[in-house]
Amino acid sequence: MARSVSVWFVLVAIVCSVTAISAEESSESKEFVLTLDHSNFTDTVSKHKFIVVEFYAPWCGHCRNLAPEYEKAASILSKQDPPVILAKVDANEEANKGLANQYDVKGYPTLKILRNGGKDVQEYKGPREADGIVEYLKKQSGPASAELKSTEDATKLIDDKKIVVVGVFPKFSDEEFESYIALAEKLRSDYEFGHTLDAKHLPHGESSVTGPVVRLFKPFDELFVDFKDFNVEALEKFVEESSIPLVTLFNKDPNNHPFVIKFYNSPNHKAMLFANLSAEGIDSLKSKYREVAEQYKQEGIGFLLGDLEASQAAFQYFGVQESQVPLIIIQNNDGKKYLKPNLKADDIAPFVKDYKEGKVPPYVKSEPVPEENNDPVKVVVADTLEDMVFKSGKNVLLEFYAPWCGHCKKLAPILDEIAVHYEKDASVLIAKLDATVNDIVNESFDVRGYPTIYFRSSSGNITPYDGNRTKEDIINFIEQNKDKTVKQESAKDEL
Repeated sequence: MARSVSVWFVLVAIVCSVTAISAEESSESKEFVLTLDHSNFTDTVSKHKFIVVEFYAPWCGHCRNLAPEYEKAASILSKQDPPVILAKVDANEEANKGLANQYDVKGYPTLKILRNGGKDVQEYKGPREADGIVEYLKKQSGPASAELKSTEDATKLIDDKKIVVVGVFPKFSDEEFESYIALAEKLRSDYEFGHTLDAKHLPHGESSVTGPVVRLFKPFDELFVDFKDFNVEALEKFVEESSIPLVTLFNKDPNNHPFVIKFYNSPNHKAMLFANLSAEGIDSLKSKYREVAEQYKQEGIGFLLGDLEASQAAFQYFGVQESQVPLIIIQNNDGKKYLKPNLKADDIAPFVKDYKEGKVPPYVKSEPVPEENNDPVKVVVADTLEDMVFKSGKNVLLEFYAPWCGHCKKLAPILDEIAVHYEKDASVLIAKLDATVNDIVNESFDVRGYPTIYFRSSSGNITPYDGNRTKEDIINFIEQNKDKTVKQESAKDEL
């Protein structure tokens, strides 16, 4: 009897152990990130007031790195009350590309916050690791603006490193308050918002402020600024304009990076002064630059001060050298650049004035003109683009490429073969231009990826090539588009 009872307990223990293992495996294998596609996307999203969707591609390395963090965050957020739902869509799948276009997916991974059944869409602008995702989405899924009932509440929200917007109201039920909350909902991905009935809770001891008023706290310039127009569009413009420093500092301090991003994303023309900020005598240059920024701040120009040590990528992009600092570059909304190297403090104001009056010629970044250009595919640089393509009197097939582009490397030997094919036809030129180190100032060419190929006939017709990248297809394209008159004249010349 005792032996049978003992065996029974052993069996129960084994069953319980197996059950526990199975439950553990089941828990570990459970996916908390919802998988959506074109067939269930709209129905699923419409059922949620708040859902986050990742658009990804299976081949994308950044997506693979994000996947375990995203899953871990989804697991944690599923236990919130109410739970926060995370989902994903394979945007590389042909059937889902309509969704990707609908949500303006231009790279991977792209994360979108969808509110109110998908009626409101915002960019996810938070961290990419699990804990950061969780904290960011807790804030995003909660109230758009936090009520500040005490000095402690205000201190937790407002610090000296970020933009914070606070509304001061006599009551939380009037039209101004509703407009403010509408603003907070609209801009909550970019800024933190609070509201209070008592201004004495706020920094700087402004207890006399009774509202309604919106106060924007910032870690630069005058530290805070007030606004009393409660039209939502006017409020949004106030917040966007007030959250950019008079002079944006670009150095290695990560606290400045959000303001640098805002500077480059603004619609203003962009003045950028690059200098060694630790050099002797730099204070007079900075002071004069700030004076000029103050003078032109209402005239559509933003101002940035870049430290030489942090600006190497910018130097490479603009094609300038360290020997040219102090250096000012102004870039307009058409991408044209205007440059003055080795400037002194007293040069800043006249240069900006001349720029505004259209007296400064644009600067064009160009590689040096090749001393020899004997390969079958001829090299074009910015300084020779006009002569070799527009004034040559030839039919020109021009490739815009990047040295690191795999598709360009694959195309290179094919273009060599095509160039050899046309060696005896003086009317045809096969050429290439490195678009990473040469400015493309001619508006006839719209280069948004590599390789981009254009054909300009000798009579001036410009046609983009978007066919198959084979020798036969490209030659057929050239034959169909080249100027026949030139072809005949070339044949006569050869005779």
